[in-house]
Amino acid sequence: MDYTQLPKVAKCEPTAVQVEAGKTYAWCTCGLSEKQPLCDGGHKACWTEDANGELQKHFVSLKFTAEKTEEIWLCNCKQTKNPPFCDGSHKHVKA
Repeated sequence: MDYTQLPKVAKCEPTAVQVEAGKTYAWCTCGLSEKQPLCDGGHKACWTEDANGELQKHFVSLKFTAEKTEEIWLCNCKQTKNPPFCDGSHKHVKA
């Protein structure tokens, strides 16, 4: 897989997610997850080995812990300047 073509725009709109206080969530940073906007490990498909055999993790999930139980809006376009939260960047993305 060509990681240089990532992140993939999953959707040009955010997703409302109900989170629970104290629970940790993993937001997809690469756009490959089938569970958007959350991570399912799809980013591992673009990991490569360098000349020394060292694993190069080009993308990893962004883990965050909810401060309170509430509905939040998570980014799907992967262009937000405030990850994992939507900041409206999808309005300027061509999918």
